[in-house]
Amino acid sequence: MIASRLQPSAGEIAGHYDELDHFYREIWGEHVHHGLWLRRGDSPAKAARQLVDLVARHAGIKPGDRVCDAGCGYGATARILAGELGAEVTGITLSPAQFRFASRTASASPNPSYLLGDWLENSLPAASFDSVIAVESSEHMPDKPAFFAQAARVLKPGGRLVVCSWLAKEDARAWESRLLLEPICREGRMPGIGDPQEYRRFYESAGFAVDHLEDLTARVKKTWPICARRFLVNLARKPAYARYLLNGHSRNRVFALTMFRIWLAYNLGSLRYAVFAGHKV
Repeated sequence: MIASRLQPSAGEIAGHYDELDHFYREIWGEHVHHGLWLRRGDSPAKAARQLVDLVARHAGIKPGDRVCDAGCGYGATARILAGELGAEVTGITLSPAQFRFASRTASASPNPSYLLGDWLENSLPAASFDSVIAVESSEHMPDKPAFFAQAARVLKPGGRLVVCSWLAKEDARAWESRLLLEPICREGRMPGIGDPQEYRRFYESAGFAVDHLEDLTARVKKTWPICARRFLVNLARKPAYARYLLNGHSRNRVFALTMFRIWLAYNLGSLRYAVFAGHKV
């Protein structure tokens, strides 16, 4: 496990997304996660949707299924699962800004529904969901065994857990940890990132059987040059970007540098990305 030198509190993680809310929505859009490029010429929007489709397929989501999106962001994935696949979806996020946006974009229907709160301290009923998905949210959990334990608690027997996660290369060298992986954790308000085998053990220790593990690094890393280019274009065109970066009170302005650090870490193989799928035994 690569741990951040400064362990963020839940409030600091929420504050990261709240303070950068405007920038995240302009640079990433409503899907605050990687895209999955399957073919040359895929657009960023199509790539983002393809990652959602992959998660839904591994979760085996059917009409009427109860699905929990742990770390739902702006609710874009939840809206697809509810509106197109007919699932009954509950999303939970730490960020008040994300919660407000998701709630505003919800239709008159109560599906999907959104909760503002901490997944590690949720009060969702036990054995009440057919599947739990976590798209790039487990990295923000300070207690990863507890993250998986909560998924096991709220899932019905046989229920599916699908996790898309940033990962550290197994046996990362000292310089990779010091110059790339630890700063990425610290600057991105992630308590730590594990490697593939650690995540497999987290699954199994919580009572899951791992059915699928796939390294998607080569198909998702294109996300970062696209985001970096969008950031630089907006920096040149929009004074608000420069004002934010030059403001000494901006607590998360370092993330402008972190984007390029992440891009480099992917290209060097220090940072990986994978999808895990399993079922509750």
